[in-house]
Amino acid sequence: MTTMESLIGLVNRIQRACTALGDYGGGDTSFSSLWEALPSVAVVGGQSSGKSSVLESIVGRDFLPRGSGIVTRRPLVLQLHKTEEGAEEYAEFLHLPNRKFSDFAVVRKEIQDETDRVTGKSKQISPVPIHLSIYSPNEGQPESIVQDIEMMVRSYVEKPNCIILAISPANQDIATSDAIKLAREVDAPGERTFGVLTKLDLMDKGTNALDVLEGRSYRLQHPWVGIVNRSQADINKNVDMIIARHKEREYFATSPDYSHLANKMGSEYLAKLLSKHLEAVIRARIPSITSMINKTIEELESEMDHLGRPIAADAGAQLYLILELLRAFDRIFKEHLDGGRPGGDRIYGVFDNQLPAALRKLPFDRHLSMQNVRKVVSEADGYQPHLIAPEQGYRRLIESSLNYFRGPAEASVDAVHFVLKELVRKSIGETQELRRFPTLQMELAAAANHALERFRDDSKKTVVRLVDMESSYLTVEFFRRLPQEVEKAASGPGGPVSPNVDRYTDGHFRRIGSNVSSYVGMVSETLRNTIPKAIVYCQVKEAKQSLLHHFYMQIGKKEGKELAQLLDEDPSLMERRVQCAKRLELYKSARDEIDSVSWAR
Repeated sequence: MTTMESLIGLVNRIQRACTALGDYGGGDTSFSSLWEALPSVAVVGGQSSGKSSVLESIVGRDFLPRGSGIVTRRPLVLQLHKTEEGAEEYAEFLHLPNRKFSDFAVVRKEIQDETDRVTGKSKQISPVPIHLSIYSPNEGQPESIVQDIEMMVRSYVEKPNCIILAISPANQDIATSDAIKLAREVDAPGERTFGVLTKLDLMDKGTNALDVLEGRSYRLQHPWVGIVNRSQADINKNVDMIIARHKEREYFATSPDYSHLANKMGSEYLAKLLSKHLEAVIRARIPSITSMINKTIEELESEMDHLGRPIAADAGAQLYLILELLRAFDRIFKEHLDGGRPGGDRIYGVFDNQLPAALRKLPFDRHLSMQNVRKVVSEADGYQPHLIAPEQGYRRLIESSLNYFRGPAEASVDAVHFVLKELVRKSIGETQELRRFPTLQMELAAAANHALERFRDDSKKTVVRLVDMESSYLTVEFFRRLPQEVEKAASGPGGPVSPNVDRYTDGHFRRIGSNVSSYVGMVSETLRNTIPKAIVYCQVKEAKQSLLHHFYMQIGKKEGKELAQLLDEDPSLMERRVQCAKRLELYKSARDEIDSVSWAR
């Protein structure tokens, strides 16, 4: 295969990659951009100017609809693929994948039927193209030709990558040619326009088209090419295209007007001329196309990493994947606690702000008021008032006061529990690998929260136990200092006064309340330090070390079907991955094709 044929085949394959997902990439802007960068050929001309005949002459097959009026009512995107010598010719439609047409009469009928499916039986037109690929061993074929109709033509030919094949009948004034007029509007310099003159054999006797063909009547940058198509009688008789080409060569070789141009006339010469031009265009655009493909491959690979690779069917591989996902979550959760990510500082906020504030708000002023102290001490004495110090009254006041610490202690546990639950939720959301598995996310959240509840329950028992421990054994040293303090307080300037003198006065009960308040304050400072220690040990440390311990054991016991259910993905995400994988494969294939052609240059 020649380098030119490789280049033409390369563009065909890239275009097939673009159309494989439909609509030039299924709405993918990168596919659309790549399609726009590829060269194409648009056959344009007025009604009955011979567009279909020229196209069939280049292809070498009789496959287009025929009739009077506007027959071709939808654009035809035609891709020609060179096969091995001796291989069978066949055609394929994009809308009928995996179905080969070896009978080109059936191809013609399918074009008609597919046109009617969109436009109906009326003479309406549609801009929706029909994609047709023809596979043939014949040489000298261009890579792709887009046939359009009237109002739709401009949308194709105005693109800078489109080569315009302007068809004009020789038996009409070239100045009124629709094709030349359109080409002049969209390609004023004429760099993309090839002029084709048809129906030379139908001109009036004594006239010829030499002024046009030799560029005197209307000059183009590229030379005009004359074509002699099959007559309607030949078409009706199904005259073979090979025979038609032979007749065409014979016409120019024996024509007194055109014999001197015979080697530059005819459909075969036109096909070679277009192929040579296409080769030059493709070579010039290979660097930009390669750059575009490489950039898109990087984007698609990044998207594939984000979406995640396909899941293996093997249970062992699935178990490994699940464990890796759980470890990824666990790492992020620990980063939140240790300060690598925000959130863990809120736990310290509970200890440094919420707990002290709650301790300060406890109703000790009311509980240790003189009236309540008198009431409690009196009730503790019963029918026998205390003799020296109201020990039972002290104990009741202290124990009832210490009970108030239960509330702040348990509230601190609940506050830390809430923070940990929020960090679990946040960590699940930040574990990108988990996003594709909603079922596993839910199971993980449930398992983590269940573990946190266990930690919370243990923590509450511990902090309540700390409070109870303070109540169960009072600090003796604190109270041993009290008699000396009472004695000092009871001594006046004139000498010692009996400590019993004000035993039942307001000052006596006020002093008891003050002593109890001092002791409760000492305990408060102790609990302010020990409650955070207990919470961190029972909740935070456990969450770091064994949050998913039970879940790991449950996962290890699951069978293949249960593992697969955990890895059940969102259907829309699965579809995105499939489409992304297809695009990635097609782009890589296109890149490989370009590389192989580039090395052959």
